[in-house]
Amino acid sequence: MEPFDSLLIWIGDFLGSHLYEGIFLAALLETIVPPIPTLAVFPTAGFLASQQEISIIGVIPMIILGAIGATIGTSTIYFIALKLGRIVLLRYLKHFRISEKKLDRVEAWFEKYGDKAVLFGRMIPVMREMISVPAGLLEMKLPKFILYTFTGSLLWSTVTILAGYYFGEAIGLASTFSSKP
Repeated sequence: MEPFDSLLIWIGDFLGSHLYEGIFLAALLETIVPPIPTLAVFPTAGFLASQQEISIIGVIPMIILGAIGATIGTSTIYFIALKLGRIVLLRYLKHFRISEKKLDRVEAWFEKYGDKAVLFGRMIPVMREMISVPAGLLEMKLPKFILYTFTGSLLWSTVTILAGYYFGEAIGLASTFSSKP
């Protein structure tokens, strides 16, 4: 079994008994340790919530915790980029196969779209983790960064967790209808 598969199995097991903490930790770690995909974790958590018969009201804290975890995690990357600067950051990013050319393209895109880049970037896989780098390097104002990051993360959490939740509800309905004689 691949290490990544083992990680996903562990995450699924952890979520089964710690939904709220699991959502927060997955969102926090995703931005700092990219192999944890919230695109897999959040819908799974939503599905598990539906299977555990947690009401939709009970899912709201999961959504908020996901947004808070992502905001804290991505703010860490923002501060690293802000404090270390471009030269030091490029040395670090080479370990992740991110070249200066790629960073130049991201910065140019960020300069063009600015605030919207953070808001919408938090809803696009891969960019979710990377958008904090140009925001920090280009010294985006912290309150604006936090606001747009939280808002984008809240939308991401809402869509992905509810997708899993309603999928679980549909599975439950389907099994109810299929078990009737």
